[in-house]
Amino acid sequence: MSKLNVREARPADAEQVTRFSLACARDSENLELDRDTVRAGVENALNDPAKGRYFLAEIDGEPAGQVMLTREWSDWRNTWIWWLQSVYVNPDARGKGVFAAIYAHIEQQAREAGAASIRLYVDKGNATAERAYIKAGFELDHYNQMAKSLNGS
Repeated sequence: MSKLNVREARPADAEQVTRFSLACARDSENLELDRDTVRAGVENALNDPAKGRYFLAEIDGEPAGQVMLTREWSDWRNTWIWWLQSVYVNPDARGKGVFAAIYAHIEQQAREAGAASIRLYVDKGNATAERAYIKAGFELDHYNQMAKSLNGS
């Protein structure tokens, strides 16, 4: 039987996290990101948890998936809202509970920390991911996401 383990990523995991982040953009939004920019962003987060924390899932010691966690302060709630980003599961590990395991790990920490909620966004065309998130208990909320690019990306 396979052993699924979830752990927080360390700076030594930068290359693996970079590969997963690039694959995430490619799979979820059909984007080819600049590898050097992503690697620098990953390293910045791995060296400064205030910017983000990565959680890796491994099956029998092999990388299977990741989630990046960021936080947003809510003055309305006087606590944190946690955001899941860069969610990726290797194609050969899909359907094996990888996202569910990472999410359960993060949700437990969020509850212990008193977070108000956990949020994520999903590309409108990514029905597979949307189904996985609904299965984990997420639901569509009343917000529309809006953005204004300041640097062309």
